[in-house]
Amino acid sequence: MHWRTRLAQPQSLAPGGFKSLAVPTYRGSTVLFDKQADVIDHWRQDEAGYSYGLYGTPTALELAARIGQLEGALYTFLVPGGQAAIALVYLAMCDAGSHALVPHNVYGPNKEMSAGLFKRLGIAVEGYDPMIGAGIAAQIRPNTALIWTESPGSVTMEIQDVPAICAAARARGVAVALDNTYSAGVLFDAFSHGVDISIQALTKYAGGHSDLLLGSVSVRDKKFLDRVGDTYKQLGMGVSPDDCSLALRGLQTLGVRLARLEESTLTVARWIAAQPGIAAVFHPALPSCPGHDLWKRDFQGSASVFSILFDGRFTARQVEAFVDGLELFKIGMSWGGVTSLAIVYPNLDRPGKDYAGRLVRLNIGLEEPDDLIADLARALARLQG
Repeated sequence: MHWRTRLAQPQSLAPGGFKSLAVPTYRGSTVLFDKQADVIDHWRQDEAGYSYGLYGTPTALELAARIGQLEGALYTFLVPGGQAAIALVYLAMCDAGSHALVPHNVYGPNKEMSAGLFKRLGIAVEGYDPMIGAGIAAQIRPNTALIWTESPGSVTMEIQDVPAICAAARARGVAVALDNTYSAGVLFDAFSHGVDISIQALTKYAGGHSDLLLGSVSVRDKKFLDRVGDTYKQLGMGVSPDDCSLALRGLQTLGVRLARLEESTLTVARWIAAQPGIAAVFHPALPSCPGHDLWKRDFQGSASVFSILFDGRFTARQVEAFVDGLELFKIGMSWGGVTSLAIVYPNLDRPGKDYAGRLVRLNIGLEEPDDLIADLARALARLQG
């Protein structure tokens, strides 16, 4: 063969038998078949065989299987991020004319999709009190197709009575989805508490280093498998094998990171709760957090993110100055990485509540807690004059 042909169609020349602790990063779009009769086009590559890189290379399928194993799922789909995971669930479970229920404290982009894309598609999304528990039965309509839960809730951290909501939904044949990102799929067992579909932003704890974007959608049984899978295929939600490789590496240290993050976060949260000028600390493991008793009943631990509310003596501008004055805490969205973060939520929408720009969310990283406390103390001292 001509040398150009050999370059275009290379043969493997390296010796085989290489064994490594790392999962290989398989990149590829085209999947080769031995003969035409073997050609398939199906997302269920674990059963039907590999067909196209869009549905996942062995690297992606390995990560999906490990996430599914952690959550006790029948099957896990990988998507480009947490927001994509939310969209996939909506589009799989809801048709035009469907009704969905979403807690008021749900992740912001979920609300944006509800009021934007899904409204245009004819899906009616209604908010509900996250603390409603079994009372959600009164809001279920004949056309309700989906109930979202998120526990703890975004920013304000309310713990929901997920089992009670699931029981009410099951009695009416309605699917329940949970954004289980806070728990990394391990601090709260979604499926044993009645959830049908569990999603995560793997960007957070699975990745663990603020350098990748991934999401997962896990289903508990075959009732939802094909519906989610077929929608997944039609949307073309492929993921990068390189990001999957990073997440696989992150999973190996997830246990020790979660343990350290819980300990450090509790240390910081308890310290700041005792400081003058702090009206409330919303951390699930503290009695001041709404639904704390439910957290004690249902969760195996707590994670790295919580919120603080400054009291009325401070203005929104002063709270912003407090965040600007932090040195170790960086200002940024997301959480779950090694670096501590702080961010103000000036326009948080919660029915009947006005936090007046005085609510700050903190993510505790892997720095020494004493150093983080010293950083917070300096900023509080400047704030209080």
